[in-house]
Amino acid sequence: MKKLIPLLILSTFFLGSCSEPDSWALHQVKSAAVPVFEPVPADFIPRKLTVLSTGDSLTQGIGDSTGHGGYLPYLKTMLEQEKGIKEVDFYNYGVKGNRTTQLLKRLQTQEMKTLLKQADLVILTIGGNDIMKVVKDNFANLAIPVFMNEKEVYRNHLTDIFETIVQENPNASIVLVGLYNPFSKWFSNIREMDQIVSEWNKAGQGVVANYPNAYFVGIEDLFLNHDENLLYTDNFHPNDKGYEYIAQRLNEVMDAQVLPDLDKKSFMVSTEEN
Repeated sequence: MKKLIPLLILSTFFLGSCSEPDSWALHQVKSAAVPVFEPVPADFIPRKLTVLSTGDSLTQGIGDSTGHGGYLPYLKTMLEQEKGIKEVDFYNYGVKGNRTTQLLKRLQTQEMKTLLKQADLVILTIGGNDIMKVVKDNFANLAIPVFMNEKEVYRNHLTDIFETIVQENPNASIVLVGLYNPFSKWFSNIREMDQIVSEWNKAGQGVVANYPNAYFVGIEDLFLNHDENLLYTDNFHPNDKGYEYIAQRLNEVMDAQVLPDLDKKSFMVSTEEN
């Protein structure tokens, strides 16, 4: 009986050492911490930006005393001061007098399609001449309902323009520059012109809202609330200072919204390729 006692003690010790928690411990797998790498900052390797600017006389630069393209030189300088941008190539395809229908036809040419495919960004100035056509066609009987009806036509044409751009380059960002009211000196009898321009801008914003890569840049307030004269001698187009202010407003939106989204898209594309 005395010989059994040590044996029982030994057996109890052995069984206790193989209790459930310890048996799990025998099968535990050592887990190594997986290093987490932060994405490379967008400005680590400065990028080249290709911009197609197209539309009407605001893009062509009518009223610019230097003849260098209105807001484009100012915006180019501002963008190239950004940390993440090495160089900006602007292609200026603004044509004086263009309306939405004429811009749409130009975008469907092979030359423009090729540029659209290459562009990181498309900047549009369009709509002012559409309003002017309403004025000319209804000069003897101008009334708000006429402008409101034509606003819907403008909205449809603008949608066609956006669809054409997206079809050629779904990754390109699109910036629509809003309309401003230079008509007060020409048509002082139409007191509602500020309201009309505002309503047309809302139509443009409505189109922009349907496209995730699109942005609206309002400039209406610049010409309404500025003490300094921002119009050229024709009292219609911006002067040098007016174009500079347009470029500043564009740069603000580019810096806050457009460039960060472009960097995200570039990062996603590079990740998918790797």
